[in-house]
Parts: sequence; C-alpha cells; structure tokens
Amino acid sequence: MGKQFLLLNLVAILSFCCVVLAFEPSPMHDFCVTDASSTAKVNGLACKDPESVGAEDFFFSGLYLSGNTSNTFGSKVTAVNVLEGSLQVGIVTSNPENHLISKVLEKGDVFVFPIGLVHYQRNVVYGNAVAIAALSSQNPGVINIDNAVLGSEPGIETDILSKDFQVDESVSSLIQSKF
Repeated sequence: MGKQFLLLNLVAILSFCCVVLAFEPSPMHDFCVTDASSTAKVNGLACKDPESVGAEDFFFSGLYLSGNTSNTFGSKVTAVNVLEGSLQVGIVTSNPENHLISKVLEKGDVFVFPIGLVHYQRNVVYGNAVAIAALSSQNPGVINIDNAVLGSEPGIETDILSKDFQVDESVSSLIQSKF
C-alpha cells in the first residue's frame, strides 16, 4: 500500500514538471498577414510582403453585425474593440523600416496589435472614448519605452543615448533628468 501511494505521488509530481516546462516560442517575424498567392512562407503560412501591409490588414469593422465573429488572429495579438468615441491606433514595425501603420477607429471597429511591437492608442475627438482590450496572456506586462530607456536605474550613459537619438550629450542629459 505504501509503495502504491509513493508511486502515485511521484507520478503526480512529474506531471506538474511537464506543465512548468511548457512555453510559447517567440515569433520569427513581427507579423504574418496571410496571402494565398504568396510564395514566401513563414512556419508553413503564406505571408504578404511586409512592405505592402497596411492598416486594413489589422482592422475589422463588423462587430456591430449579428453573426459569428471568429478569431482569425490566434493568441499572439492584443485586440482593441471600440465601444464609444474614436481612437487613433498605430503600430511600428521593427528595424530597419520602423514603418508606422495607423488608423482611426470608430464605434464597433476592432484593431489587433501583433505581440512585441511598439503600439499606441489615443482619443481623437472631444469627449470620452471607451474600448475593450483583449490581452495575449495572463500576465502580458507593459513596457513604457520612454521610462525604460530614459529612466533606467542605473541610467544609460548620456554618450550612448546621444548616439542613439543623434543629439548632443547636453540634450540627452536634459531629457534623462526629466525621468
């Protein structure tokens, strides 16, 4: 009886270890907008050329209609659904292009932000804007770029910031002092 109890506990402990080792790998690209006619494939999917991707590829305006609105984006995105007002939203692709993709959303519109990309949203009309954001994990975290770069402890040296921002060291020092 004691050996069976010990074996059962051992199996239970080992099964928890498997869960702890599970993770989702980082994406290979900023995003992959499906294009059936494309010959370029990422993880087996035909992707649109990133240079030809626009705001419409991340946008949907049909939530006000009745029917099935299935999630075609998967779990690697954050989605925002505008309930009231108007929001300007945007994403910036990674280096070397740093291309801004933006759109003004109205009530009922949805926009998705691919995981890991710099993005923003702002109210563009007088009055309130209400939106629901669906995050991509249980603990997505937030990184404010300005605080991370300019307010780090210890601070990033001003000569490094000056080279990155292409400004004089006195300007870097002044900006860094605000954080």
